Amino acid sequence: MNDVSQIAVGDPDQAIGLPHLSVVIPTFNERDNVVTLFRRLEQTLVGIPFEAVFVDDNSPDGTWKVLRALSREDGRVRCIRRIGRRGLSGACIEGILASSAPCAAVIDADLQHDETQLPKMLAALQSGQFDLVVGSRYIEGGSAESFDRQRAGASALATEVAKRVLRVEIADPMSGFFMIRRDCFEELAPQLSTQGFKILLDVVATAHGALRAKEIPYTFGSRLHGESKLDSMVALDFLGLVLAKLTGDVISLRFLLFAMVGSLGVVVHFAGLYTALRIFRFPFAEAQACGAICAMTSNFILNNFLTYRDQRLKGFAILRGLLLFYLVCSVGLFANVGVAFSVYDQQPIWWLAGAAGALMGVVWNYAMSGLFVWRKR
Repeated sequence: MNDVSQIAVGDPDQAIGLPHLSVVIPTFNERDNVVTLFRRLEQTLVGIPFEAVFVDDNSPDGTWKVLRALSREDGRVRCIRRIGRRGLSGACIEGILASSAPCAAVIDADLQHDETQLPKMLAALQSGQFDLVVGSRYIEGGSAESFDRQRAGASALATEVAKRVLRVEIADPMSGFFMIRRDCFEELAPQLSTQGFKILLDVVATAHGALRAKEIPYTFGSRLHGESKLDSMVALDFLGLVLAKLTGDVISLRFLLFAMVGSLGVVVHFAGLYTALRIFRFPFAEAQACGAICAMTSNFILNNFLTYRDQRLKGFAILRGLLLFYLVCSVGLFANVGVAFSVYDQQPIWWLAGAAGALMGVVWNYAMSGLFVWRKR
């Protein structure tokens, strides 16, 4: 990977007018921060040709409108407004691939990252000794004191899991503040997940040690405006990403999330079945149907909220999607039973037949859900 560059990073003879650095900033409801951040970048990057590529997920607060106005005042500002797509990782990927400089930095719009470190990070890449420079909170000189106890504990746990399970060697693989050579990133991009929040971990794990990395310390600041985008579902995003990387990306992060939701659906199914049988005294057939409907409904809600959060259905589309999901899962049930009977006829081992049927069912449901329920428009 270190030999792929065709342009010497930072070469003063590169095309006149092109930026040396592209700063990619994913945004969602950050209208109060984006202008302040760009002014800080101006002050920090004096003498360095740069562009600021904001990737906005159609913010309800009109962040993209503020950015459009700013771009008319300053040609270094670009705004990519994404419709029907959500997610920090996907925004970063699109922003870097749309950038024009040989080096691309990722920084949050919430003003918690230290933009004054960008010149130092750029100098490290331009030296030709490194492919990736990470702003680290967990090396000497770095700090994450602004974290509350819960977030600090979650970050430390996720970092330890990433380092041990995926054998990631950098101290802060969960950092959202880094800079990378764009040619290296473009090689990795087809294998990266557009879901989730941990784009750096995905990059490092996908590269399998091929990126020459350097970490520089910085102090993680406090958010001034707006609300954090992190929620309780980020843990499942992280777990899905780790499992995807353990399988060598043979199984996608979205499929793993879909399967995990399906596993929770089994619990819901049995809870619904038990309630209908013991409390409402339904006959078994009706109770089984109630359990199945409860499971399908909960699976739809969780998949819409988590697995397909970047294509989340809203308004009337939720009802239409739910009915389609019922149909898809009903057909999937027949596929499940058919495969299970076929396997059992060949090899009468109940658990093997059941597993084969369940696998067939989840694959069918995943494929058809993506095709009909949450299809991209």
